[in-house]
Amino acid sequence: MSSPARRILVTGGCGFIGSNFVRFVLSQRRDWRVVNLDALTYAGNPESLRDIEPDDRYTFIHGDIRDRQTVRGAIQGCDGVVHFAAESHVDRSIMDSSPFISTNVQGTQVLLDACRESSGVERFVQVGTDEVYGELPLDRPELKFTEGSPLSPHSPYSASKAGADLLALAYHHTYGLPVVVTRCSNNFGPRQYPEKVIPLFVTNLMDGEKVPLYGDGKNVRDWLHVIDHCEAVLAVLERGRAGQVYNIGGNNERANIDLTRTILDLMGMGEEMIEPVEDRLGHDRRYAIDASKIKAELGWEPTRSAWPAALAETIGWYRGHETWWRPLKARLAAAPVRGAAGH
Repeated sequence: MSSPARRILVTGGCGFIGSNFVRFVLSQRRDWRVVNLDALTYAGNPESLRDIEPDDRYTFIHGDIRDRQTVRGAIQGCDGVVHFAAESHVDRSIMDSSPFISTNVQGTQVLLDACRESSGVERFVQVGTDEVYGELPLDRPELKFTEGSPLSPHSPYSASKAGADLLALAYHHTYGLPVVVTRCSNNFGPRQYPEKVIPLFVTNLMDGEKVPLYGDGKNVRDWLHVIDHCEAVLAVLERGRAGQVYNIGGNNERANIDLTRTILDLMGMGEEMIEPVEDRLGHDRRYAIDASKIKAELGWEPTRSAWPAALAETIGWYRGHETWWRPLKARLAAAPVRGAAGH
């Protein structure tokens, strides 16, 4: 991207990672403008950005990425697109995969076509997930996912994200669209919808409720603070090579049982608050990211993800922002999803 004063389209900017990215860009790039296109589905919370609405560098458009007319209008004048919008909860995809295929694959296709039609788009960042690689064995800690690892998604969610990644890369190869794909590990931090494991556990414990832990709790995830992720995505947007994939990880692998025990310890509670539940269907055992490529090419590495400090700070955010999460938790209680540990 060559223009010193930029205008970027962020899809799903009212979601967890998207809202943090909007905030991060506006704080770090004072001459940039951000257009946020969000359908405000159950996980899109306009309260996450309410305080920045008066900023004239920020524009919100309520619309669906599958709506061609809306997308064409939103992309006008933008020289970059960062595509976060997605259905993202594995348990929901197991219950009904159709919204995942429609939003994650068809929606990505609509965005890519709009970029082809727009002469000004200099970079399209497809924000993906490490889940597209499948799983790693627990007894081989030296193994990690690289950008060259074969895709082997195991859930309807991860299959839909793999399809979106491949579609975006195909548009680069076939049409020369300046696409870059990122694949991140599990995110944590402020403004995460409380069906995901860390805010679910923290808010349950705040209310004196037990935490539902899947299976034996030995499943391993690499935890990445959301602001580390935002910083990496911005680096890819500005300096990443078109047609490339960049893995983004936190160098912070933890078994779900260890995550649970750390949360309990930080909140002054004991293991009697753990409620074992039947394991998720097809639950991957281990994810681990090799992020050496983005470090070597773009100079990025995580600086905010290390525990226990980063986890304690995250717990503190939820403790201090009950007015943000309580309405979401009430909505979730009215239509429960059997979600718990790991994404």
